[in-house]
Amino acid sequence: MRLLVVEDEPTLAEQLGEALAEAGYAVDVSGDGEDAAYRGATEPYDAIVLDLGLPRLDGLSVLRRWRTELIDVPVLVLTARGEWHEKVDGMDAGADDYLAKPFRMEELLARLRALIRRASGSASAVLERGGVTLDTRTARVSVADRPVRLTGHEYRVLSYLMHHAGEIVSRSELIDHIYAQDFDRDSNTIEVFIRRLRSKLGGEVIVTERGFGYRFAVHEAVAGNNGEGDD
Repeated sequence: MRLLVVEDEPTLAEQLGEALAEAGYAVDVSGDGEDAAYRGATEPYDAIVLDLGLPRLDGLSVLRRWRTELIDVPVLVLTARGEWHEKVDGMDAGADDYLAKPFRMEELLARLRALIRRASGSASAVLERGGVTLDTRTARVSVADRPVRLTGHEYRVLSYLMHHAGEIVSRSELIDHIYAQDFDRDSNTIEVFIRRLRSKLGGEVIVTERGFGYRFAVHEAVAGNNGEGDD
C-alpha cells in the first residue's frame, strides 16, 4: 500500500514518513499544496494524509481540486485542535476523516487502516483470504495459524493483493502501489516477490492470469515454508 503525506512542518513530516514506513507502507512526502495537488492527481495512492495549513495552496483547496477531478482516494485531514470549523469545512470538501493536532501516531495509523479497509470493502483489521491471515495492525502474516516471515516488499505485494482478493491486478498496478515515487523501480522484481510469496504461503494462493496480471485466490491454501527472503 502506498500513501502520500502532505505536511509542511519538516519534523512532523519526517516523523509521519518514518512511522508509516515502519508500519509497512510505501510513503511519498509533499511539503506544499501545489506539489500535493499534482501528485494526488497523477499518482495512484491508497490513502492521503493532508494538513490544511500549506504554502502555495491551502489544504482545503487541494482537497476540493481532487474531488472536482473525481479523485476518490481516501483522505485523512489534519486540523488544529479546537478548530471545529476546519473539521466541518474539511468534511464538506470531501475528507473521509480528520485528526486534530497534536495526535498519537497509533491513532493516525488506526484511522488510515480503517480508511483503506473501507475503500476495499473490508470490515475487519484482520484479512483472512484463502487460508492466509494478514493482521493490518501488526503487519503479521500467518498460514493455518503458523507465522510467516515476509520482507517489506513481499508484505506490500501481499497486502495489496489481499485487499483486492479475487480481482486481477496487473504488474504495473502492483509497481505503482508498493514503491514510493523516488524508488528505483524494476518490474522484473514483481515476479521475484510473487515467487517468494508462493513458496511461503502455498503455490495456489496467487494465480497468474497470463497477459493480465495476478489474482489472490480465495480457496484454501497449501501451507508453504516460512523462510526469509531479501528485501
